[in-house]
Amino acid sequence: MDPYERFRGPVERSPGFDPTPVKPRLVAAKEQAAATGKRLTGQADPARRKRLPPGQERVTSFPVLDLGSRPLVDPKSWSLTWGGLCEAPGRLDWRAFNTLGPVERVTDIHCVTGWSRFDNRWRGVPMMAILDRVRPMRQATHAIFKGHDGFGTALALGDLKRPDVLLATDWEGAPLAREHGGPLRLVVPHLYFWKSAKWVKQIWFTEGDPGGYWENRGYHHRGDPWKEERYG
Repeated sequence: MDPYERFRGPVERSPGFDPTPVKPRLVAAKEQAAATGKRLTGQADPARRKRLPPGQERVTSFPVLDLGSRPLVDPKSWSLTWGGLCEAPGRLDWRAFNTLGPVERVTDIHCVTGWSRFDNRWRGVPMMAILDRVRPMRQATHAIFKGHDGFGTALALGDLKRPDVLLATDWEGAPLAREHGGPLRLVVPHLYFWKSAKWVKQIWFTEGDPGGYWENRGYHHRGDPWKEERYG
């Protein structure tokens, strides 16, 4: 079963949705990378002795990676909905979301393709503020994050209950750009950056890990950069 069938109803696309299809060559290249273990060094550093995870190179730019679709989402019409195994299913529009106590965090990010960028300044709502509102049920173990582009990923609740995990609205003092997932993206800095879903619109709580788009195409289900959990 496609894990996104767990979301009720069809994928809603904003009026500005870019209908460009998924890039099949890019998908094939990433599947090949998973099959061959591209960029794996065999030098895992689970104790995090170094700031730069194994197999990574530091950059100062902010590379843009996507599958060919960059939704144009107007904050005035944006909303975040959640459901599944939680005690308080619900919805927030942009104004209500931004009343949940935005904070600033400075974190590094690490892309599975091999680049890392240090000291990114984010502003957004802590994921714990959402979890406190949602109240996942005892049997819930994971949350699936789905974006306006139709793609998404699943994360263990334990990985979301960290003070530096945000639903980010701003980067480096400005609203998050469309190509980087604006108006809102997930930021999970201790995992590879594909786990930080862009253009977030839905969260669905599940028992067990159904995976996501890339996890079901050869990528690791967790993605710890220091353990080199690129694929699995």
